[in-house]
Amino acid sequence: MTMLTVWGRANSSNVQAVMWAIGELGLPYERHDVGHKFGGNDKPEFLAMNPNGTVPVVRDDGGEPLWESAAILRYLAWRYGEPPFWPAELAARAHVDKWAEWAKVEVAASFAKPVFWRVVRTAPADRDPQALDKALAVLGKKLDIAEAQLSRHAYLAGDDFTLADVQFGHILYRYFDIDIARPDRPALSGYYDRLTQRPAYREHVMVSYEDLRVV
Repeated sequence: MTMLTVWGRANSSNVQAVMWAIGELGLPYERHDVGHKFGGNDKPEFLAMNPNGTVPVVRDDGGEPLWESAAILRYLAWRYGEPPFWPAELAARAHVDKWAEWAKVEVAASFAKPVFWRVVRTAPADRDPQALDKALAVLGKKLDIAEAQLSRHAYLAGDDFTLADVQFGHILYRYFDIDIARPDRPALSGYYDRLTQRPAYREHVMVSYEDLRVV
C-alpha cells in the first residue's frame, strides 16, 4: 500500500478531519507538524506545494500535493473508500457528498471562526458576547437540521457511517467541550457519543486545543 504524507499540526480542525478519515480507512501515513507554533507554512518549499500557506497538505506516494481538506477527503474516499463509507452507486454517493458539503459549508463555517475563535482564540477582554450569541443562534439553526436528520438515522447521511460523518463530526468534540450554552439536542448528543467510541476519532479528533487558547 502507498504511503500518505500529511503536513499539518494535530490540533488543526481541518487536519483532524483528514487524519480521522485516514484512520478510518486504515491507511499508512507520516505526518509533519506544520503551522501555528510549529511554523513552516510560510517557507518556499511549503508554498510550492500550497501557495495559500494553509494546512493540511497531503501527498499520496509522492504524487501531486493536495490541499483544501474537503478535496482531500473526497480524494481519499474515491481512491480508498468502499461502500457504505463511499457508495459505488452515483445517486447514493451524491447523497453522501451532499451532506458532507453541507457540513463543511454550513456547519463548520458557522462554528470555527464565529464561535470557536471567539471562545478560545480571542483574549477574554476582546470577546464580544453579543456577537457570540448571534453566532450561536446561526449555528443552532444548522444543528437543528442535523438533529432532525439524526432523529431518523444513526448517522448524518443515513444508517451507515460515511464520509459525511467525518466532515460533520470532527467539529463536535470542540462544540461539546468549549464553554458555551448548548440547547438540548438528544439525537445530536447520542450521535456524538457514538463517534467517541470510534478509535480513530479518539486518536485524531479528541485532541487538546489548549495551545490555541488566548488568555
